[in-house]
Amino acid sequence: MSTFNAIGVAGSGVTVYRKWLDAVSDNLSNLNTTTRTNENAFQARYVQARAAQDGNGAEVAGVQFGSAEGILAYEPDNPLADSEGYVRRPDIDMGSQMAQLMMAQRAYQANLSVVDRAKESYTAAINLGK
Repeated sequence: MSTFNAIGVAGSGVTVYRKWLDAVSDNLSNLNTTTRTNENAFQARYVQARAAQDGNGAEVAGVQFGSAEGILAYEPDNPLADSEGYVRRPDIDMGSQMAQLMMAQRAYQANLSVVDRAKESYTAAINLGK
């Protein structure tokens, strides 16, 4: 890989980690979403990444969805509760999602740093010719 491919490779990483951040933020924002017991719970989103087809960088291979079954929670005061007082909540672990958020954020920042360093390197190379 040449120095001039660095922006493309790091840029693909930025895209993958941005999508991961989007998925984690969706999961966290829907952590307390309740539905009726006869409806599907919010399905968590998990981004699947792979090496890019051209061999330079990474790409999103797809998004895997969590269980629509969720978990039953006893909330008799909830307006969506069934006759027994249960509602359906997504089966999302906040601790795991926060850890994923931190990993994705750090990786996103690292790829942006590579883009910045490559840009500085390219600028210095252009200025050598002047």
